[in-house]
This record gives sequence, C-alpha cells and structure tokens, in this order.
Amino acid sequence: MSDPITLDVKGLNCPLPILKAKKAIKDLDTGQVLEVVATDPGSVKDFEAFCRQTGNELVSSSQDGDVYTFQLRKA
Repeated sequence: MSDPITLDVKGLNCPLPILKAKKAIKDLDTGQVLEVVATDPGSVKDFEAFCRQTGNELVSSSQDGDVYTFQLRKA
C-alpha cells in the first residue's frame, strides 16, 4: 500500500478542513489513505461525521498539543 497523502489544513477553521479533505480524497484510489493535519478543535467531530456520511474509514485520529492528525481511508 502506498504512503498516505498528507493534507495540511493547519490554521483553517470549519468548514475549510473538511472541504479541502473532501476535494483531496476524490483524487485518491479506493483504499488509499489521506492524512489530514489540522488545528481546529472542531475538526475532531467534523471528521468523525464526514466519515460516517461518506463511508470513508477514519483509520486513526490523534492529538499532539493543538495539532490534530486524522487518517482517512477512501472507501
């Protein structure tokens, strides 16, 4: 499996991280992973909801200080 594609949306607030992730994940092949790095605390709930609604898998979600990292696998 190829390395995750990283999308840096630090400094952007809702709904921009989700909109940019939605656009980026469209260009991936099924099963590819998009890693999103964000600073918006609201993005935790946003990405959980995004994956539920789109069928993509939230592989992991972590927080390091005020930086949040999400790995989404394209359905």
